[in-house]
Amino acid sequence: MPKMKTHSSAKKRFKITGSGKVKRFQAYTSHMMRNKTKKQKNRLGGSTLVSQADEARIKRLLCK
Repeated sequence: MPKMKTHSSAKKRFKITGSGKVKRFQAYTSHMMRNKTKKQKNRLGGSTLVSQADEARIKRLLCK
């Protein structure tokens, strides 16, 4: 059986933390930034965790 291949777009978007959770970056940061408040832009700058419902699916894409 051939080797499992990592999904290329998933490896660019997600990272596995030390405790095994999946980290992602926030959406809505690429354009139309003048319409967003400073508070909203600041909050969107950080990263967050993937929900538990989606975690298994993302890990399967990453072959973890």
